[in-house]
Amino acid sequence: MLAKKSGGRILADNISDVDTIIGMQNVGIRYGQGAEVLSDINLTLRRGSFHFLTGKSGAGKTSLLSMMYLSQKASRGIVKIFGRNIAFADRDCLALLRRRIGVVFQDFRLLDHMTAFDNVALPLRVCGMEEREVRKRVTELLQWVELSKKINDRASTLSGGEKQRVAIARAVINRPEILLADEPTGNVDSDIANKLMKLFVELNKLGTTVVIATHSERLITDFPFPRLHLQNKGLKIYRPVVLDGTERRL
Repeated sequence: MLAKKSGGRILADNISDVDTIIGMQNVGIRYGQGAEVLSDINLTLRRGSFHFLTGKSGAGKTSLLSMMYLSQKASRGIVKIFGRNIAFADRDCLALLRRRIGVVFQDFRLLDHMTAFDNVALPLRVCGMEEREVRKRVTELLQWVELSKKINDRASTLSGGEKQRVAIARAVINRPEILLADEPTGNVDSDIANKLMKLFVELNKLGTTVVIATHSERLITDFPFPRLHLQNKGLKIYRPVVLDGTERRL
């Protein structure tokens, strides 16, 4: 068992690797010399689980997600993704791990000069998938998110809601082991939001671990999954109560 010092304390690397796909122990994050944005975060997400991530604006949701998708390292503590201690992962290792994670960003991050089809197809082409299979998968998914008429339109010409759906399709097209989404239904109407949530749920049933940051109380009510709530730089986990009064453990 590995132990390290952080702020005068000894941290034991005792996060179980058997069922844990994302693990954090005594994690803190700060930017530059400023105060910590998140402090003493302890979190264990099992493979195949589904969680909402909530908290007021500025509570640290984006910071927590950024550690999960490996774009930001913790300032202290232990972070494990897929059983790997990220503190000891080199650039090549991180790149390989990121390929197993699908991310939906609030600002979409599409390639504006490319069509909706080519944006969604990009992860499959990077992995070397045969073009016939790429076309089949991408076409089916864009039909599902009701963008079949926009399939050959450049991303720069799409509306905010259309860009959101393209970004979601790109994140899920290669059936990632982890899906992280930052307000994925914020730019679409309620009917499309429900359809996208059903897509996330179906992906979860296939084994993908899902974390969705949201401010929507309606989504949290309609889809009763556990909630990771950030407040006062810390994290609390709330589990939904089912009709018999027991907690739903996922």
